[in-house]
Amino acid sequence: MRGRNILAALVLGAGSVAVAAEPPPVCADRPGKATGTCLVPDGHWQIETGLAGWTLQRDGSERDTSLSIGETTIKYGLTETSNLEMDLAPWERARSRGPGLHESTSGFGDINLLFKQRLTSADAPVQVDLLPLVKVPVAKHSLGNGEWEGALLVPVGFSIPNTPLSLGLTPELDWSADGDGQGHHSGMTQVVALGCQVTNKVNLSAELWGAWDWDPHGTTRQASADAAVAYLVSNDVQLDAGANFGLNRATPDVQVYGGVSVRF
Repeated sequence: MRGRNILAALVLGAGSVAVAAEPPPVCADRPGKATGTCLVPDGHWQIETGLAGWTLQRDGSERDTSLSIGETTIKYGLTETSNLEMDLAPWERARSRGPGLHESTSGFGDINLLFKQRLTSADAPVQVDLLPLVKVPVAKHSLGNGEWEGALLVPVGFSIPNTPLSLGLTPELDWSADGDGQGHHSGMTQVVALGCQVTNKVNLSAELWGAWDWDPHGTTRQASADAAVAYLVSNDVQLDAGANFGLNRATPDVQVYGGVSVRF
């Protein structure tokens, strides 16, 4: 799950009141599922880590849970308008329980490689990025599908004038492996995010998320309503927490998580 939201744009906006010599506050793509339009400053590194994340999905008498520890995005500011990113999950565990069912598997997850390019000027009222993604299938088959996959995200951000509010969109086109492993098909994800800068350190966000997977053997539609909070510990450190709530049977019932982002 690629944690991404409009809080990033809000935190960046708070940096406008800082002294000219000081870089803007750290701007992370977590918490949330939306992707912010801001970039890591040229020549800087940024680490965004999910300390823990837990997911529950129930289907009749079956109960599926997953736990991730240390899911991390490593970013490097390549230029003033671009950065490189790598997502990795050092440890994941998936469990299924039900009548006559008792399964559990754990291990290293898949790796995502990304490149973010800003398409608009730094002072444009509406910010737009381009973010291609390639999934490297390194997880064992019980945790991943063992297939190369890709996606193209177009993060869009807009700060509403004279308010503490921001809007964000993250349309995404996916190239996903078929369930039977015999080919690939298209998919689509959309996130609509509303952020509010409550204070110069506290930001809140609410999101609506939807995903459509057009596998030839059956279309899957998912939707969730999500909420998150971020706290700016210092100019280079942010803490976060959030929860996602499924809106249909195909979506996990609840996901809760917490993490930290550090720039250096």
